[in-house]
Amino acid sequence: MLAQGLVLLLAVASLVATLLPLIRQTVWWIRIFDFPRLQIVGVLLAVLVAGWLLGWHHPAAGYWLPALLASVALAALYQAYRIVPYTPLAGKHVGDSTRTDGGGHLSLVMMNVLQYNKQSDKALRVLQQADADIIMAVETDEWWHQQLKPMEKTHPYTCHEPLDNTYGLLFFSRLPLDGCEIKYLIDDDVPSVHTRVQLPNGRTWVRVYGLHPKPPAPAEAETSTRRDAELLLVGRQIEQRDEPTIVFGDMNDVAWSHTSELFRRISGLLDPRVGRGLLPTFHAEYRLLRWPLDHVFVSPHFKVDDMERLPYVGSDHFPIYIKLSFEPQDKAEQEESLEEADAADEQEAVEKIREGRQEEVEEEAREAVERR
Repeated sequence: MLAQGLVLLLAVASLVATLLPLIRQTVWWIRIFDFPRLQIVGVLLAVLVAGWLLGWHHPAAGYWLPALLASVALAALYQAYRIVPYTPLAGKHVGDSTRTDGGGHLSLVMMNVLQYNKQSDKALRVLQQADADIIMAVETDEWWHQQLKPMEKTHPYTCHEPLDNTYGLLFFSRLPLDGCEIKYLIDDDVPSVHTRVQLPNGRTWVRVYGLHPKPPAPAEAETSTRRDAELLLVGRQIEQRDEPTIVFGDMNDVAWSHTSELFRRISGLLDPRVGRGLLPTFHAEYRLLRWPLDHVFVSPHFKVDDMERLPYVGSDHFPIYIKLSFEPQDKAEQEESLEEADAADEQEAVEKIREGRQEEVEEEAREAVERR
């Protein structure tokens, strides 16, 4: 009886965890279930095996236990359907590079250092070994700025905004930058980088956005509204341009969420993870609780030369590295993988941006009242 009760509890919990993300509410305790799809699949499969061994499929079990087992099987299939595109079982949306010269290559590292982590020697060593053209380090305060300052010897083009609120960022580039700006798109304490980077060929400029929006979590933001709004605001800016573009950062969202998929449709960008693997970057210290939070999205002008998760640096995130190749001659072919935004997507993006701005105004008003 105890075993059956435990399996029943797991079955109901995993079904609820599967159904909740289908609700388009932004409160954190619903949106948090977007993240652990792989873990939920594991629980669902364990329930299927245990339920079968307990005889739930047998006619003698009545009607509701076989129905529950069938529901668990359908939930497992649905969760797998959402995850499979981010495994090698699926076709790649961004093809493998065929370019042999280095003039059109661009490499990037995204690293969330964890502000309170003091293992800066590990972080600096990993960055130096990766030797990427562009580096963005987030959760960086002034202490981290000083620790990573040696990178400026090899990466003299910088655009820094160190802050002590866990949303500071440092941006290093080996390649020339044009018009690099730090912007506060939605939250007045969450910066982002907006710039253009010149490729080694000296002719091509690439628009680059570096983001780190707040996650939906009790200690950060009660809803995902402002995170979604920041992503979609950038997506709509990209939508209005036709140029080589890269968006990267700790998005505090998973690639298979509704918002990430909406962002890709609105922006016209592709996810290099599709067809290559999950490359989970968070949580670095808990092997069974990992999902991909750090992302790179690219326009169809690019192909992938290399993509990998970098070693542990003392943070709760692993850094991620990608080497891209500018191959615009294959742009039309890669655009076939794009899902185009329809009128409903455009309307949803507009509404989410409006709601995000309104939520920030309301929070500022509440804080002003509390300070009086």
